[in-house]
Amino acid sequence: MACSVMLEGEELWLLADKAVYWPARRCLLIADVHFGKASAYRRLGQPVPQGTTTENLAVLDRLLAAFACEQVIFLGDFLHGPGSHASGTLGALRAWRAQNASLSLVLVRGNHDKRAGDPPIDLNIEVVAEPLLMGPFALQHEPQAHLSHHVLAGHVHPVYRLRGKGRQSLRLPCFQIGKRVSLLPAFGAFTGGYSVESNDDQQVFVIGDAEVWPVR
Repeated sequence: MACSVMLEGEELWLLADKAVYWPARRCLLIADVHFGKASAYRRLGQPVPQGTTTENLAVLDRLLAAFACEQVIFLGDFLHGPGSHASGTLGALRAWRAQNASLSLVLVRGNHDKRAGDPPIDLNIEVVAEPLLMGPFALQHEPQAHLSHHVLAGHVHPVYRLRGKGRQSLRLPCFQIGKRVSLLPAFGAFTGGYSVESNDDQQVFVIGDAEVWPVR
């Protein structure tokens, strides 16, 4: 379910549910949830899946039940866009927040947050501009190197292509751990992906079958 890595002297757990747990801070790091994306697409007449907000919140509840957690930090793109303020999406978020009222929530604004606007005030989410400096890390949405801190970011939605015999291949969400910048996979259930590579400077950890393992 988790793969432990040491980064800048800190232990981080890479989770199969596409999040990072920082045990020393009792903190979950989550990138690119894109709440309300499916709703926004349906308002444009696109036939896309329903229930993605409920699915995302169920995964988040599973993580909170599994790990001692005092804070969740969203690394950008909490809401997908202006159309994400649909009553169904916000109603589900408000109900979830009421059940987790004591949990500290922080959002580092991403590019979609700037278009969507900040979450409603009654969700009690602290919203900050990037970078959010915490320990040795710069918590950001954009994967741009910081002068003094190791960057943990989202935005890219990294995936890795495992290649088999012939034309067989499989694209899996992944973490990409670099020397100065590391990427988290998109947490959201309705998101695309951008292919990344593993090399001497970038270690890739893929997610599949509820496991996380390094690409050799």
